[in-house]
Amino acid sequence: MRGSRALFGALVASQVAYAYVPERRRVAATRGIVGLMTATSLAQAGAKWPRVASAGAVGFGAELLGVATGKPFGHYTYSDKLGPKVGGVPLLAACAWAMMSRPAWSVAGRISRRRAARVPLAAGALTAWDAFLDPRMARDGYWSWPQGGRYEGIPASNFLGWYATGLIVFAPWPDEEPCDEAWALYLWTWVGETFANAVIWKRPVTAVVGSLAMGAFACASR
Repeated sequence: MRGSRALFGALVASQVAYAYVPERRRVAATRGIVGLMTATSLAQAGAKWPRVASAGAVGFGAELLGVATGKPFGHYTYSDKLGPKVGGVPLLAACAWAMMSRPAWSVAGRISRRRAARVPLAAGALTAWDAFLDPRMARDGYWSWPQGGRYEGIPASNFLGWYATGLIVFAPWPDEEPCDEAWALYLWTWVGETFANAVIWKRPVTAVVGSLAMGAFACASR
């Protein structure tokens, strides 16, 4: 557990420091934070790390389908900022699904231990995080939505796609006690993203919508 706590501490420190990173180094810093957050989630999972890896694999498969066909997320394209790509999808895209999967599962488990409820709750908690992620990454040029959308240029189909993919991610996961460290990672992400969007990046709409979305699950799980 010491290793996962050290990684969590390093993650928090790096995300706080990100606001002071020069513009020319932001892409490298973003990649580094994605890698660190994924490592933190894997370390917190311990022997159960294959579940986190499976979430990344399912999510990456959905991204390949999405870029190729426009389903289930809508039509979008990735830039080269996230590094090497396969089928038009950066390998790092798998990390977005992996690193928040167990935190979402733990939050859902604190709300309800009934499997029939936990799976859709976890999919919802994961999708709620994307209310922060997608507007920021699209704004910074990591991917783009040619046809735009009503929420910060993001179409509703994207969030429906996230939810549907989340259901597939969590459907095979066996029940387990919620992990306090993973829950803390979800709470930190909620608080940190709210503050960053409201105060640092001056994106009040994203701050409010993302905070309400993630906050609904965070507060219900207390």
